[in-house]
Amino acid sequence: MTTSSTATSVQTSSNATLLVLYYSRHGATRKLAELIAQGVESVPGCDARLRTVPAVSTVTEAVEPDVPSSGAPYVEASDLAECDGLALGSPTRFGNMAAAMKYFWDGTSPQWLSGALAGKPACVFTSTGSLHGGQESTLLSMMLPLLHHGMLIVGLPYSHPELMNTSSGGTPYGASHWAGVNGNQPLSDDSRTLAIALGKRLAENAIKLRRPS
Repeated sequence: MTTSSTATSVQTSSNATLLVLYYSRHGATRKLAELIAQGVESVPGCDARLRTVPAVSTVTEAVEPDVPSSGAPYVEASDLAECDGLALGSPTRFGNMAAAMKYFWDGTSPQWLSGALAGKPACVFTSTGSLHGGQESTLLSMMLPLLHHGMLIVGLPYSHPELMNTSSGGTPYGASHWAGVNGNQPLSDDSRTLAIALGKRLAENAIKLRRPS
């Protein structure tokens, strides 16, 4: 999977590129992103491109470095234009996506006007501090800007038996994880399986919908 800008240039041009875009403060959402990327790359002819967004601050003069100290590089406009599909992830903030992710999407009017994402498949994923802390509402809220961009939402069907058995995360709306109040709750086997399955399903649909080059 691609985690650096330099690695992007060596991807096979004939492969489909799936952008896995996430925001993570304590690592739980990042772990889900990595599992979704694993699912993407289990599909022949598909590459995952991991990207994140900068944090936002109430201190107006605060500036994030151009390159994050750890994890994936920051997303760029070219990542949206070049991707064949998108997995979008954020921790929940009172039942909604985090401000950093919302801020990013508020700045995507040029891509909306050009239709850069229209017709491409997308999926969503989240992590929460409590089991009923807004997983489903966060997933649904993240779908809204994607629908405005004309993307085609991919969820998880109940043919995955883990959806009926999970007690920690995983919904038909997208992958999820109960991270615990301190973010130290490990991913359950069900959550891991469903995250990988979501990445695989996104990639399979991207191959079917891919525009001829």
